[in-house]
Amino acid sequence: MKRNFKITIEYDGTDFAGWQRQPNGRTVQEEIEKTLASITQESSPVVGAGRTDSGVHARGQVANFYSNSVFSINDFHRALNGMLPEDIVIHSVEEVNEDFSARYSAKERAYRYYISQRPAAIDRKYCWQLRYQFDIEKMNRAANSILGIHDFCAFCKTDSETEHHLCNVYSSQWRLENGLLIYSVSANRFLHGMVRALVGTMVNIGRGFTPEEDFQSILQSKDRSNAGQAAPAKGLFLERVTY
Repeated sequence: MKRNFKITIEYDGTDFAGWQRQPNGRTVQEEIEKTLASITQESSPVVGAGRTDSGVHARGQVANFYSNSVFSINDFHRALNGMLPEDIVIHSVEEVNEDFSARYSAKERAYRYYISQRPAAIDRKYCWQLRYQFDIEKMNRAANSILGIHDFCAFCKTDSETEHHLCNVYSSQWRLENGLLIYSVSANRFLHGMVRALVGTMVNIGRGFTPEEDFQSILQSKDRSNAGQAAPAKGLFLERVTY
């Protein structure tokens, strides 16, 4: 009988074309599946909790796979980290119930977006560098207004394939920390491009480019063209998935 394994993953998304396997482009899912095939000599499709876009990073992505292998959890952990490329690290391996799904069993996903208002050499690949002065109170009022269940069609990529655009947002807040402007948001689900569109729109509000009172109109319009630009992928991190 096949065993079901849950893995928690950190990856630097800089050189990946996203999480999901694609015909052209290096992906996190493909790298893990290739490594598992080398370890177990069997095909083990890996299901992720979320499909991060090209350039997006993760500290707490979760995935699961089934295997007939007799390897212990520790053996799997050591083998994966020993064979995966250096921009992917497996933080934990657990054996879970047969019906566990990293995607469908998830109750909450949490992201952070990082903005630096000063030039950065080392961190330039992991934040959006903007030298504007921001009104964080205005940005936080916009962030607070999306708490609860809303239709986020206005903040979703137009090519997104989804049955509906309703998301239940549990937390949404901007804060300054060690010279970085950080947006933290958690919800039951996120749409394709949603966090980056929210960040881009709230940045426009914070710098005075978009009137604060327009935010609710944008949300209610369900029209992506009314929202701001998508923030660059490099500043976005999938922080954790809760079950």
